[in-house]
Amino acid sequence: MGTRVTRLQPDPEDDVGRETLEVSHRRVLAITLPMTLAFLTTPILGMTDIAVIGRVGDAEMLGGLVVGALIFDFVFAVCNFLRAGTTGLTAQAEGAGRPRETEAVFLRAAVLSVGIGAALILAEPLVMAAGLLAIDPGPAVAEAASTYVFVRMFSAPFAFLNYAILGSVLGRGRSGLALMLQIILNGTNIALSILFGLVFGWGIPGVAFGTVCGEAAGCAAGLAVIASLRSGRLPRPAEIFERTGFRQMLGVNRDIMIRSFCLLAGFLLFTRLSATFGPVTLAANGLLMNVFATGSHFLDGVATASEQLAGMAVGARQRLAFDRTVRLTCLWGVGVGLGLAAIVFFCGEALIDFLTTDPQVRAAARAFLAFAALTPLVGALAFVMDGIFIGATWSRAMRDMMVISLAIFVALGYGLTPYFGNSGLWLAFEILLGLRGFTLLAILPSQRRRTFAASAA
Repeated sequence: MGTRVTRLQPDPEDDVGRETLEVSHRRVLAITLPMTLAFLTTPILGMTDIAVIGRVGDAEMLGGLVVGALIFDFVFAVCNFLRAGTTGLTAQAEGAGRPRETEAVFLRAAVLSVGIGAALILAEPLVMAAGLLAIDPGPAVAEAASTYVFVRMFSAPFAFLNYAILGSVLGRGRSGLALMLQIILNGTNIALSILFGLVFGWGIPGVAFGTVCGEAAGCAAGLAVIASLRSGRLPRPAEIFERTGFRQMLGVNRDIMIRSFCLLAGFLLFTRLSATFGPVTLAANGLLMNVFATGSHFLDGVATASEQLAGMAVGARQRLAFDRTVRLTCLWGVGVGLGLAAIVFFCGEALIDFLTTDPQVRAAARAFLAFAALTPLVGALAFVMDGIFIGATWSRAMRDMMVISLAIFVALGYGLTPYFGNSGLWLAFEILLGLRGFTLLAILPSQRRRTFAASAA
């Protein structure tokens, strides 16, 4: 049901010997903490762009930025498989003690990244047309969004190559370097967006151009880091495009892309059904979902730890290390989810008042605060299991469970909301989050037996 781990014949240069993989609370935290900080730099970038355009004082321009950024968020989130797939395959190569394969995985991902990025530049008019058709903003907002998307689309090859770089660095277990690269990328992006958009007065094109330059700077720094980590000569073209390895990368990335698309479809359906209850409920649900999205960056840090360690354990053929990875990352994931739930529940009203001054939206958000507080706890297992399955490259199984979970959410969303209103919608969403984690946990034993039996054969 899952993607079988394909192991190439050992290369004499790769015969470096493998020690027992250490999996401890300290190592989990050593990965989780820097990656949490790295992921938290992303929403700061979005807030900076909004602040820059907000100071221009043009509502249509600000709306155009929001619409344009939403289009990019969707496209780039779907393409996040370039990061996740690279992390899993790289971790397995590292665990197997195969540095040449580690290099080959990165170069395969780099080829895909540049190719997909170049294709998106050519397809920019179609992407923009589809985005405007889905969102349907006013003419002035659409014009501003079109300008933003046209300029920023030139960042696509750099952005996707940064995904591959980040995946390779994480797969090698270098979370400190990953944090440094994210700070360089987002820090440069923020500084240049302020310079071009506000100081030079270029507005929307300036903010978009700042993002292009930031992605390019991050890419240059990332390639320098990858070069410094190289252990020997580069793989030959025949090794990079070796049929089995390339097919595995394509298969893993395809499955993760489908999973990401289904997950985004779930969030879009939540927003669509929220809109049926009127603008106040829509705004309140959006506010609470943003709180969940911010908290999810903490869970992403634990998920990254599970990706790295699970992938290395599978590559090293160490089932005990894999089992310990599952136990410890589940423990930390649930612990982080519980902590986030408590923070949202007890501090949520103050946070709502900070985010909006509208009394109706405040009241509506407070009414459903308990649901929002539950989301990080209910969804914690899903984050950890996604990391385990990505690291082990059980991408097909992860994809299938996501499709099943989405189908149940669609049925519950449309089935519960006519009777229970917004409470029914939130209940359906909580079930979606829980199903994603528990369905993967339920099939984990069979996936583990298959993978480690294949490794021992």
